[in-house]
Amino acid sequence: MVGSTTAKIFDFPRNAWYVAAWDYEVGRKPLARTIAGQPMALFRTEDGAPIALADACWHRLAPLSMGTLVGRDEIQCPYHGLRYDSAGRCTSMPAQETINPSARVPAFATVDRFRYVWVWPGDAELADPDLIPDMHQMTDAAWTGDGELIHAPCNYQLVLDNLMDLTHEEFVHSSSIGQAELSESDFLTSHTDRTVTVERWMRDIEPPPFWLKNMRDRFPGFSGRVDRWQIIHFEAPSTIRIDVGVAEAGTGAPEVDRSRGVNGYVMNTITPETDRSCLYFWSFQRNYRLESQLITTQLRNGVHNVFGEDERMLAAQQAAIDANPGYEFYSLNIDAGGMWVRRILDGLLAAEGRSAVAPPTSAPSASVA
Repeated sequence: MVGSTTAKIFDFPRNAWYVAAWDYEVGRKPLARTIAGQPMALFRTEDGAPIALADACWHRLAPLSMGTLVGRDEIQCPYHGLRYDSAGRCTSMPAQETINPSARVPAFATVDRFRYVWVWPGDAELADPDLIPDMHQMTDAAWTGDGELIHAPCNYQLVLDNLMDLTHEEFVHSSSIGQAELSESDFLTSHTDRTVTVERWMRDIEPPPFWLKNMRDRFPGFSGRVDRWQIIHFEAPSTIRIDVGVAEAGTGAPEVDRSRGVNGYVMNTITPETDRSCLYFWSFQRNYRLESQLITTQLRNGVHNVFGEDERMLAAQQAAIDANPGYEFYSLNIDAGGMWVRRILDGLLAAEGRSAVAPPTSAPSASVA
């Protein structure tokens, strides 16, 4: 056993970048989203710049997301018509010429990147775009793919736990990507102050159904054994890219030659909404058969079904946590990556003068067999 930590995980860093929406979701019609406990109204100016304002009018707290856009970059409250510019300053009040100088709503730093709109819900002066997690496979011409948004009814850290330990695939996804070798294989865990990596190789095994289909998409008629890999890359606060794939056994994939295989990246970025809900953005990107929309759609639909199984498990887990307040999580060797993630998040919270997670009773080892 690696250690234990309390199951009550409610808070989340606010001085951090989170995905608020797919870029196509944000337009000239205001969109309501809650990011790290903060309700926001999202829209674009006529020039296409993404804007995020607090979703509550200064006057009577009516949701601005129910309002309309006026002119190039102003949003009008749907209740009494107050207007706000993209910085959150009130520019017009009904039936009076003098505008109260305190009339403004918070505005949040926003950036378009990697097909997403990112928002910084904390101190805007600390919002450095260079801190946006790396998701370059989403826009790199060498990769293609598609994904979705899941509104998950659980604390966001439960999703991070799920993605940092993929041995659950053997049991939750037994008909698609799961196999016994997941639990039987060795893995290596490493970390920095903002990242965690968990690497697992399964050599000379039978490919599970999902990966056999993908091998045959690239190599028609393929049969035989494969080398399979899962390399999980976490970047604070909540982005996880998983380098996955299989290659014909013994053709050099563990030594970097993946030419006789298929390679994908499961791109995941999870945005806390409340203490019991989160926005889970995912995409499956691949670097083979880039021209095939059929494969793109089939992969998206296949991963959708896999993640539906995860969603049901996570909802049940959250219900059990709510029914057992104060219960401690007990961790196994396979939880080493997830425990380092929790330590990083706890450090981010401590830097903001807050704390949400009791420290583990013992530190996870950097290498686990």
